[in-house]
Amino acid sequence: MALHLVRHAKAGSRSEWSQPDELRPLTAAGIRQALALRDLLQDRPVKRILSSRFVRCLQTVEPLAETLGLEVEQHPALSEETDLDDTWALIAELAGTEAVLCSHGNVIPEIVDQALRSGARRIGHGGGDKKGSFWTLETDESGDVTSAAYTPPG
Repeated sequence: MALHLVRHAKAGSRSEWSQPDELRPLTAAGIRQALALRDLLQDRPVKRILSSRFVRCLQTVEPLAETLGLEVEQHPALSEETDLDDTWALIAELAGTEAVLCSHGNVIPEIVDQALRSGARRIGHGGGDKKGSFWTLETDESGDVTSAAYTPPG
């Protein structure tokens, strides 16, 4: 089973946004990225979709959730201000489940690095944390992450 760690799609400029940052929505380009993400993941046997409470994260996975008939579950371990130990605990809890998790640029790379340091092998030569991209973490029966593969934004 796989966990797909999604970096939220493109949102408006943080410096030009006057409201609370968690309300900052996707741009038109971000909406296109969210639709491309849906197209890439809709044929996977996804059972759960979890997201940071930030609007840009929720909007990134809503098209996929709608297509799959799933609810987006907000989870504090995916928010920008999370303690990464909490995020790693969530990864361990979800091991063995096909799930999509949407988070932020300060969370995803740290989790992937931890998986690689823990012995997961990197599949392919690419890697990164561009908005709208995702990492697929494969897990074994014991819940350990065995591999990590990067998919650039669509």
